[in-house]
Amino acid sequence: MFLPIEKTVGPLTNKQQQLITALELIRIEDFVLHQIGVGRPRENRLAMARAFIAKAVYGHTTTRQLLDQLQSDVRLRRICGWEKAASVPAEWTFSRAFAEFAALELATKAHEALIIKFQSERLIGHISRDSTAIDAREKALRKSKKQKKTSGKRGRPKKGGTATTPKEQTRLEKQKTMTLEDMISELPKACDIGAKKNAKGLAIYWKGYKLHIDTADGQIPISCLLTSASVHDSQVALPLALMTAQRVTNLYDVMDAAYDSEIIREHSKQLGHVPLIDYNHRSPNDVRKFDPHEAQRYKERSAAERINARLKDEFGGMYVRVRGHCKIMAHLMFGILALTADQLMRFVTD
Repeated sequence: MFLPIEKTVGPLTNKQQQLITALELIRIEDFVLHQIGVGRPRENRLAMARAFIAKAVYGHTTTRQLLDQLQSDVRLRRICGWEKAASVPAEWTFSRAFAEFAALELATKAHEALIIKFQSERLIGHISRDSTAIDAREKALRKSKKQKKTSGKRGRPKKGGTATTPKEQTRLEKQKTMTLEDMISELPKACDIGAKKNAKGLAIYWKGYKLHIDTADGQIPISCLLTSASVHDSQVALPLALMTAQRVTNLYDVMDAAYDSEIIREHSKQLGHVPLIDYNHRSPNDVRKFDPHEAQRYKERSAAERINARLKDEFGGMYVRVRGHCKIMAHLMFGILALTADQLMRFVTD
């Protein structure tokens, strides 16, 4: 596979071989639009799309780092599609191209096609659902103050009196009758403040977003959604499950106690899956627990945590320099693309 390039530029490093393999699997050229019509031709968008995948593979924190390596590394430059260092576009051209890729959801579409191509015919045992915090370098949305409830006496109304205002439906209850597109469009996507408890029970706060991922056996990301940091994990369970069901077939849905809801359990069963959700003990009288065989299966959920860690540590998820939901999702999905290709190769060779 690597002989033609090796003959011209010398032996390839492990990272360069990893990048070539990822590009062969992803085939980003099938999703890059070519310029049609008159006018000044644009810079090579295909080469820049490959370069953004290289940025994720190499774990560069900024586009400037990527450009510096493209200028000095002839092998990387030719893998992306440029023969000469002078042919590599300037940083602002990369920024415009990235904005185009983000608007077109290029990386998201390429990832969906990659999963359908290599995973749609596989019977997957477990889908592990989890989320991870994404720090953003932008101003958090200031939430409007909630309106005070109308005053009134508590308790049951008098005989012949007017009934109290019906309780407003929760987002989960509304999602039961919504389409997938409506569920996704209704989810909050602005930058705000998120909070969660760590393994020691201490509260952790961050400003930004939350990336929700469905991970299959073999640590392969199947579906992803990006929401505001304050969105509770359970509110993304139904749309994420439907996205995954359209791409692959699985047996078990594995989730932690944040997803402990009868609506989520019933939805999982309607999809033909077995829900394996940890119990959120809301009262001392709640004694629900897993059976021994369920507890053993639940250990598969660690795959989701490992994917979250690899995305941040190896594929750029820790360092987000762009702003806005659309661009941040694009940045993360280029990392997910590179990570998925890497895990597919590991899954095949193991």
